[in-house]
Amino acid sequence: MKEIKATVKVFREKRLYPRIHTLSSAADPEIIIEGKKVLLFCSNDYLGLANHPLIKQRAKEAIDNYGVSTCASRLISGNTDLHNRLEKAIADFLSCQDAVAFNCGYMTNLGAISAVINGINTFSIFPQKTLIISEELNHASIIDGCKLSGSKVIVYPHKDMKSLEKILKKHKKIRKLVVTDAVFSMDGDIAPIPEIAALVKKYNAFLMVDEAHSIGVLGETGRGVLEHFKLSFESVDILMGTLSKAIGSIGGYIAGTRELTDFLRVTARPYIFTASPLPPPSTIAAISAIEFIRDNPSIVESSRKNARHLREKLRANKFDILETETPIIPLMIYDEQKAIRFSDILFENGILAPCVRWPAVPKGKARIRCVIMANHSLEQLDRLVEACVITRKAIG
Repeated sequence: MKEIKATVKVFREKRLYPRIHTLSSAADPEIIIEGKKVLLFCSNDYLGLANHPLIKQRAKEAIDNYGVSTCASRLISGNTDLHNRLEKAIADFLSCQDAVAFNCGYMTNLGAISAVINGINTFSIFPQKTLIISEELNHASIIDGCKLSGSKVIVYPHKDMKSLEKILKKHKKIRKLVVTDAVFSMDGDIAPIPEIAALVKKYNAFLMVDEAHSIGVLGETGRGVLEHFKLSFESVDILMGTLSKAIGSIGGYIAGTRELTDFLRVTARPYIFTASPLPPPSTIAAISAIEFIRDNPSIVESSRKNARHLREKLRANKFDILETETPIIPLMIYDEQKAIRFSDILFENGILAPCVRWPAVPKGKARIRCVIMANHSLEQLDRLVEACVITRKAIG
């Protein structure tokens, strides 16, 4: 415990310990923190569905019919018709054969990666060792899933297709999984999925893509990175996504062939052993959100329009931003102490947009990670820009 105490002390002294805000309202564009109204610019609720009246009403109805929890794993008595409806809604939305839902996105990656690498060890399904080839900027859940699989992992540089091909070529004769985020959460840029898919096919590997930040965001109708690049579903072997961002609920999923989903239901440990998966109100909320996006695809364009507006305003005021096609707009500060101060002054001016610094990003790359929602008004976006201008002058 002495070591833990000393570590926390260092974290606090060097301002590495995050400032954790406590909300007392729903996560809308305007929130309440400690009695103060603040504009929210860091939520992953890209389409503003987490507090949508229709979706909330359906969640309330689910409580009346199903209670608040199943209190059992899905293989025992925790599987409801709502879970089945959710998986069908995901599969239909993505035009694939089937989907399997997990209790959260993090556990989806941990469970799926371990399962497709190891199978059921008792039966030695995969006697051949598998090499995992992972993108440099992949999310922590992918990194941890790779580690827990026990497989050898090679990391290729961010979006470097020459390096990826070199690795694939060197390991021609072994089983290989390439795994990448679709949209990288700290930079907001998009993985070159067409090039990755072509290399995977050329060198007889298989591909897993994490759509946590692309489902509901990319593609003309919000169907994600494959729609964005006009690729068929068969271009990717394992498509992972979350229900806790643009879908506005909680949970994660793997979409693919029926053989893949059936396999995961008996091999993915988080699916098998989670005792209270996807509470009924959250499950019906996710179903309702997917149906809402399907029936109202213009909401996806609203998100893009807002992101374009903010990028243009920030550029016009000479801010250094990373160029993206997503609602994630990193405003680069570089110096970590300045970034912390920048975020603090924004908050003093009624804006919640926390700084992101090491270890989430490399040292010297600290930033304010602005995240835009479809239901932000143009006036609210302009208030963010005005607050950034004020803050820059204050810092000097």
